[in-house]
Amino acid sequence: MATSSNDKPALLDIAGVSKAFGSVEVLRSVSLTVDKGEVVTVIGPSGSGKTTLLRCVNFLESYDSGSIRIDGKEVGFRPGPARNSGARQRRSEGDLAAMRAETGMVFQSFNLFPHLTAAGNIMLGLTKVRGKSKAEARAIAEHWLGRVGLGHKADSLPAELSGGQQQRVGIARAVAMEPKILLLDEITSALDPELVGEVLAVVRSLAEDGMTMVMVTHEMAFARDASSRIVFMADGGVSAVGPPKEVLAAETTNERLCTFLARFRASHF
Repeated sequence: MATSSNDKPALLDIAGVSKAFGSVEVLRSVSLTVDKGEVVTVIGPSGSGKTTLLRCVNFLESYDSGSIRIDGKEVGFRPGPARNSGARQRRSEGDLAAMRAETGMVFQSFNLFPHLTAAGNIMLGLTKVRGKSKAEARAIAEHWLGRVGLGHKADSLPAELSGGQQQRVGIARAVAMEPKILLLDEITSALDPELVGEVLAVVRSLAEDGMTMVMVTHEMAFARDASSRIVFMADGGVSAVGPPKEVLAAETTNERLCTFLARFRASHF
């Protein structure tokens, strides 16, 4: 098991993970560790495997080889029988649902249930997965809606909310489940530019509270300011990883990284 810089086991340990869709190899032996309280941002060109990596961590996609552990527990699989110790067995759907609750995921397309109010969307997982009473779930929902600035929208349907507000409900829904890790997949890409700031402000607040996060984003200025480390992916693998100032440095010798960053230089991130 990989350890962090302080010799404690990493909260998230990705080791040699590969994933192919047919003949297309999307992830190629990816290894990465994330410590508790870290904000790790994954950047890279389209098709580099960023979203697939997040989906494997949440086991929305099964990975072909390698290992993903959260708090020392293998994601998605359990060891095979002793006579075939190298084999993996997929966990039961009940186990998978419980493990996914430990890795809250926020998607770029909001994914709110249109027939449920903002509070109802947050309450659903709390009652169905966490076993909370409706009253307790409602109180938790109201608390987190207040935290994301939407306390007055608890009884509004998604259609009555702006894109930025819907995304903030999505974040509140994920963190209300008290996940060990929050996964954020291009959460501002579907928003109008004027709405991006309100969503990033919520993420920044969570980071300041010590939430462990792995996020995929093209918001380079935000990645620079909010991240503990930045991971650059290219061709399905990790091409560079380090502190923001190091990875985003203009004098980097990584040609693929230089080419990728060149398109953002005009914004003076």
